[in-house]
Amino acid sequence: MFICGNNYTIGEVGKLVYSTIKTRIFFPGARLIRSPFYIRGKKRVSYGMGFSTGYGCRFEAIPDSKNDSNIKIKIGNNVHIGDRVHIVAIDTVSIGDNVLLASNIFISDCNHGKYSGDSQSSPAIPPDKRELHGSPVNIGNNVWIGENVCVLAGVTIGNGAIIGANSVVTKDVPANTICVGAPARAIKQFDSSLNQWNSIATSN
Repeated sequence: MFICGNNYTIGEVGKLVYSTIKTRIFFPGARLIRSPFYIRGKKRVSYGMGFSTGYGCRFEAIPDSKNDSNIKIKIGNNVHIGDRVHIVAIDTVSIGDNVLLASNIFISDCNHGKYSGDSQSSPAIPPDKRELHGSPVNIGNNVWIGENVCVLAGVTIGNGAIIGANSVVTKDVPANTICVGAPARAIKQFDSSLNQWNSIATSN
């Protein structure tokens, strides 16, 4: 196996060249969109300068109606996404500037069915036949989300937050907070006066 500069094989270099050409043609302003990249509803997706993805990412911007052209997935500047990141939006998934997402992340603003409030879904209805219900997801600036994280509908993640690997985010995350677990809970918060992350006391 022949290794090129930066420890890339010949095959990897070929993939990078191919992805770079496709990026320049189909995603102007992006840094690098690695193929394969699956996108449903491209006209309903916006992204800022310097956007990059890993391999096998999948975006689904689902319209409310046949003529719906509203932006469903909004991505800021200098956002870097790892491999196999899946984002689904029927309302809005908004990602701020300078966000880093690891691989195998799922972000969705919707559910098959409704399970709280009025007119809840019956388990007698097959899941794929239940109406989609959405609630916006907002991810702030300078957020870092680790490997295998799920971010679910209606969640806001504040600026500067960190989500640990394998977490499931079901509730809002305050700014400058580290959250881990399933469901995710806060374990540290940044103290700007001391320039350090301090543990958050929790009760069992």
